[in-house]
Amino acid sequence: MKRALALLFFGLVLAMPAQALSPTEQLKDPAQEARARDISAELRCLVCQNQSIDDSDADLAKDLRRLVRERIAAGDSNQGVKDYLVARYGEFVLLKPSFSIRNALLWLLPFAVLIAGFFATRRLFRAAPASAEAAPGDLSEAEARALDRLTGGDKSP
Repeated sequence: MKRALALLFFGLVLAMPAQALSPTEQLKDPAQEARARDISAELRCLVCQNQSIDDSDADLAKDLRRLVRERIAAGDSNQGVKDYLVARYGEFVLLKPSFSIRNALLWLLPFAVLIAGFFATRRLFRAAPASAEAAPGDLSEAEARALDRLTGGDKSP
């Protein structure tokens, strides 16, 4: 029974989500720490790329979390911290980049490709051209003579 409980406890411990943030990284002021966590949830880990720095355990994510907390402790606003990181690492650091002229092509290109594909498909499957009006089995006189020559002439009874 003790063994089963130990295995159950071990399984529950393994099933718990890992917290990437270590206690030494946390700010003393709970309000500032909450701000840091909110900002960290919106920033991309540049190593993991599809994970926020709040969830990542990569060394670069730890450095970015530390940098966020330093900027908050220095008195920067939430937007000021993000602007600082965007200036330093580019807009890729944001998990949800804003719509701007600089990245409009990235936002609009999929729609343009979809529309172009629609028109290309429509043109491809439109009615057959007028030159193909004859049925596939009909042969011209020249084709019929050539076929007769190739097959050895008309040998019908």
